[in-house]
Amino acid sequence: MTHVLLLHHAQGLTPGVVAFADRLRAAGHEVTTPDVYDGHVFDTLEAGLGYAKQAGFGTLAERGLAAADALPADVVYAGLSLGVMAAQQLAQTRPGARGALLVSSCLPVSEFGESWPVGVPVQVHGADHDEIFMSEGDVDAARELTAGADDAELFLYPAGGHLFLDESLPDHDADAAALLEKRVLAFLERV
Repeated sequence: MTHVLLLHHAQGLTPGVVAFADRLRAAGHEVTTPDVYDGHVFDTLEAGLGYAKQAGFGTLAERGLAAADALPADVVYAGLSLGVMAAQQLAQTRPGARGALLVSSCLPVSEFGESWPVGVPVQVHGADHDEIFMSEGDVDAARELTAGADDAELFLYPAGGHLFLDESLPDHDADAAALLEKRVLAFLERV
């Protein structure tokens, strides 16, 4: 069993994020899903990002970081889009990190240190037709991260939606999400 801290995307802790966490739990993993939006869920990415701007990206990242305080050190940090900010920072800076799962986003490793930590496996997942992931620097950061880390994989899916994993949103791509989930479960079994 692996403990996963799963940080939600900009639309909030949606039913699709909860369903994904529940499937990880059903596979025998412990999953913590903090709500850094305090119960707010948004119908569109634009509305969710508007809330994030109003609340402050730094404030939301701090809430995600604080969610790890009560957890053991050997956690897999998972972030979905906006949640990647805190998940990646925790994976790179919190001693004992067991691994990282970065979905639909990736920041340059230099944001949180000089290099990816040795011995911390990571997977980055993105849609190859997602304008945000492919054109706003995320895929470049993911390629740099995976080239410089000792146990890192980048997976690109033939999907167009930014939040293709979330079954409760219009971006959902069932085939890509199923493949991502299969890869995540294999990752959790080996870390």
